[in-house]
Amino acid sequence: MAQMKMGRRILLGSAGASMLAAPAILSGQALAQSSQPAATDGKMTATLPPPTDMFKLGEFEVLVVRDGARASGKPNEIFGTNQSAETVGALLQENFLPADNFVNSFAPTLIRAGNEVVLFDTGFGAGGRANGMGRLQDGMKLAGYQPEDVTVVVLTHLHGDHIGGLMENGKPAFANARYVTGQAEYDFWTNTARVGTPAEGGHKAVLANVKPLADKMTFIGDGASVVSGITSMAAFGHSPGHMIYNIESGGRRLILTADTANHFVLSLQRPDWEVRFDMNKEMAAATRKKVFDMIATDKLAFLGYHMPFPAVGYVEKQETGYRFVPKSYQFEI
Repeated sequence: MAQMKMGRRILLGSAGASMLAAPAILSGQALAQSSQPAATDGKMTATLPPPTDMFKLGEFEVLVVRDGARASGKPNEIFGTNQSAETVGALLQENFLPADNFVNSFAPTLIRAGNEVVLFDTGFGAGGRANGMGRLQDGMKLAGYQPEDVTVVVLTHLHGDHIGGLMENGKPAFANARYVTGQAEYDFWTNTARVGTPAEGGHKAVLANVKPLADKMTFIGDGASVVSGITSMAAFGHSPGHMIYNIESGGRRLILTADTANHFVLSLQRPDWEVRFDMNKEMAAATRKKVFDMIATDKLAFLGYHMPFPAVGYVEKQETGYRFVPKSYQFEI
């Protein structure tokens, strides 16, 4: 696949790789407000459609689907693991959030770019549905897309909540798609050196969900063009080959940051704090600052996989990090 240089927007060079049919009308508003089951007489009786959000970025059409959301326990066990529970809790309370729990949500994104329908990440898939996850296909259909409409599936990295929806009943969930992922990421997770290590579970998931699609997959590095207007950017640290993407159309830009920052307060206001699931914590922190310094300086919109739904916003530089500003009507006018 052709490579494209991005000048000062190139984030981390290749040295980091050495680490271990579409809707006719876009409303710009969420199509559904809750994916939680409705309650009648204290019993769960129905499941509402998953929240979705649609907007235009230049000539591109963007659909964000909440694959699911869940309360995830003690925040300090995930974020700020090199800080005290009291320090983490105090920052949350300063931001009007509970100190002892947090909600994690998941936001696969589909972009119609000319004749291409590009899906970024696939959520949990069937394996998550018993716990209220795996809602990507429901949200796509609600917005007028069928799985067979997808022409490209881009995997930002190969953690389970991003690859779980690749297969459905033992077959590719997106039957007409080709696939794109980072070479460094694929090489790490398919390597048998993962066996007997904490990464073995991820290794097995990649062998089951990703490797069967390898013959339809393009493996890329920094600065690769996925389709016209969508370019990869190396952002290693969260995982060995974690990639983010510059989305650009009609003079508008959006940075799809994947898991560069996984909490809108704890990861953004304190980008140096260690995160349990960052595989190289020092590199992940450096990447967070580099990416969000660029986003803040250039006043760019970004879409983060775990940001509060609809997962799109801006950041303002602060003394210790960045303040998250969620989008409102910027893409409607």
